[in-house]
Amino acid sequence: MNGYANNKDQLLARLKRAEGQVRGIARMVEEDTYCIDVLTQVSAATKALEAVALSLLADHLSHCVAEASAQGGSVAEEKIREANEAIARLVRS
Repeated sequence: MNGYANNKDQLLARLKRAEGQVRGIARMVEEDTYCIDVLTQVSAATKALEAVALSLLADHLSHCVAEASAQGGSVAEEKIREANEAIARLVRS
C-alpha cells in the first residue's frame, strides 16, 4: 500500500483543481489576457502542484521511509536515498 492511500481522495481533488487552473491559463493565453494576469495564474497552479508534492513527500516519509528505517540495512538506505533525491528535485524546481 502506498503512503498516500489515506489521502488519495484529497490528492485527486487537488490535482483536478490544478488541472482546471492549467486549462484556464491556456484559455487566458488564447484570449490574449494581460501577461501579469497569466503569470499570477501560473503561480497559483505551481503552488497547487507544490502542495500536492509536499503532501506526497510527507506521506512517503511517514510511511515508506519509516517502515524501511524500522527494517534497517540496505532497504532503509535506499528509501532515504530516494527521499533525498525527491527533496532535491523539489528544491530545484
